[in-house]
Order: sequence, then structure tokens, then C-alpha cells
Amino acid sequence: MNEARIRESFARQAFMGTIGASLGRIAPGAVDITLPVQGALLQQNGFVHAGATASIADSACGYAAMTLMPEGADVLSVEFKVNLLTPAVGTTLVARAQVIRSGRTISVCRATVFAVDAHGGEKPVLEMQGTMMTVPLP
Repeated sequence: MNEARIRESFARQAFMGTIGASLGRIAPGAVDITLPVQGALLQQNGFVHAGATASIADSACGYAAMTLMPEGADVLSVEFKVNLLTPAVGTTLVARAQVIRSGRTISVCRATVFAVDAHGGEKPVLEMQGTMMTVPLP
């Protein structure tokens, strides 16, 4: 695993930067992404929009898969399924992803997004299972 390669790839993701997401823990087969909750991410009822929540879960799954891929490989999402467990309310969201199965071409990952309150309490708000594909770097 090359942590610098993961961080450099994440830094090139303009969308993650636009919403304010940052890369946290990186370990073989596991990645955390943190998203501070801000007004621009809320939907009409004051909850974090499911699109923002699913986006950090998707990226966390992709980078978790990438930690197990060889140098010269990149990652693309092929498919994912999301279960929204409860409205996302908190000061921060944290997506924690892990690889369930890593293959030469296809990897299956799971992510849980937690809403963190002002006291550090965590509540799961989303579960994702995703399929990631290994692709050669352009």
C-alpha cells in the first residue's frame, strides 16, 4: 500500500474538495473520509443531503479498494447500494470503509457513515455496499 498515492489521488478529486471532505485514516483495505456539516450540504428539512452522504461513502469504498491495488492502477465505482438508516444530523460525518473481497479486477467494499454530534457521539446514518473496478492509470 502506498499512502502517498492514495492521498495524491484524493487531492485530485475536485468534488470532495468542493464539499469540504478530507481523507483520514488509511490502512490496507480500509479508509475513512470526514465531512464537516455545513449549510450548503443540507436538504430542505435540515438534514445532510443523502447525495453528500452517499458520495463520501462511495469515495471511501473506492480508496479502500485502491489501497490493495498494484502501482499503476486506479479505481472506478461499478455499482453500489445504499441504505439510509436515519436522517443525518450532527457536526461531522465520517465514512468508514473496508474491503470485503479484493480481486484482480473487482473488489467488494462496505462503508458505514456515522453522524458525529458536538460531544463526539456517533450514530450510523448510512450503510453502503459497493463494487469497485481496477483500471489502468490513463
